[in-house]
Amino acid sequence: MKNVSFITTEEGDDLIVSFAIPGTDPSDVKSLTLLRTPKYEFILDDAERGVNVFFDDYPDDEVELLEAVEIERHVIQLVTSRRQYTLNVQDVDHEDMKQAKRVLKKMNFDERFGLRIVEP
Repeated sequence: MKNVSFITTEEGDDLIVSFAIPGTDPSDVKSLTLLRTPKYEFILDDAERGVNVFFDDYPDDEVELLEAVEIERHVIQLVTSRRQYTLNVQDVDHEDMKQAKRVLKKMNFDERFGLRIVEP
């Protein structure tokens, strides 16, 4: 399980949810980023559409698409076409979590990935 320090989101042409994950060195922070650009998806093949996942530990040349998200209490499970990530978000600000959930719902406008949010 990876601990998350904070989450940043963006809503514009790009929909972004990015998780900041501290590394072993206090100055080393890694990003796990979910990115979707609905405005330009029409130019992609159907199999290439959806939410792209990028993590600093893995090379950029690998295509990794989001398949499922489950949020329950302080744990987020992300399942992608290549990997699974388990994130501990207990230290994340409540408003940041609320915003992340909102952007995830927008990303899933076409139900391209499974989304399950269990509210306490």
